[in-house]
Amino acid sequence: MTNKVFHIFRSKFFYLLLFSAIAFSACKKDDTPSTPTSGLMAFNLIPDSTGSVVFVLDNNSITNAPLTYTNFTGAYLPIYSGMRTLGLYEASNPDSALGSATFNFEPKKYYSAFGIGANGNYQNLITNDELDSLPSSTGNAFVRYINAIPDSSHPVVTISSNGTDEIKENAPFGKVSDFTQIAPGDISMNVSNDSTISTSRTIPVQKDGVYTVLIMGMPGAADTTKAVQIKYIVNGTITP
Repeated sequence: MTNKVFHIFRSKFFYLLLFSAIAFSACKKDDTPSTPTSGLMAFNLIPDSTGSVVFVLDNNSITNAPLTYTNFTGAYLPIYSGMRTLGLYEASNPDSALGSATFNFEPKKYYSAFGIGANGNYQNLITNDELDSLPSSTGNAFVRYINAIPDSSHPVVTISSNGTDEIKENAPFGKVSDFTQIAPGDISMNVSNDSTISTSRTIPVQKDGVYTVLIMGMPGAADTTKAVQIKYIVNGTITP
């Protein structure tokens, strides 16, 4: 059994698991076991969406309000574990799914769902974030990225720390990288295909912090809010 705890910012999921663990340790053998739960975080990375999107898990929306472009659930939300179907819909057209995926959500595991695509070709990409496999007390941060730019080119994604390239690789559309350990401090992020895609950003990362970098937008978009950009979110932090 692992001895580390993964804290989720602004999330009720960690407290739910903590309560379940306490209740389980105090229960008798004939008590009803608690229902297994998993954590799910969802993102709207669809730049040509005419409005907001809704993630629907087995016919129930996972959020109280639709997600506008570039927004996400803000934390890992507690869901029942097991084989579940997650649909992606435009809020203005709830009868036609943009994408759907069936996935086996394991108990006490954390997952991300990314709504990506453009021009009528969309998908709901689900990943097991494998946070329980990240080592604790390394003194480093953990960084990954998703390339959500709906483009056929494979731009070069570079993440540098203290002048050293920690990641430099071609990233096809829809790629979600593994978490890479990077020394805390300011890291430089760049994505380019030497043509229609070229953007950079500096991101501050902290010791034991876990981050997802979101590369998104439409190459050559006239609307600056839909242009290629780099954002990031904090998944949480790992402590012993």
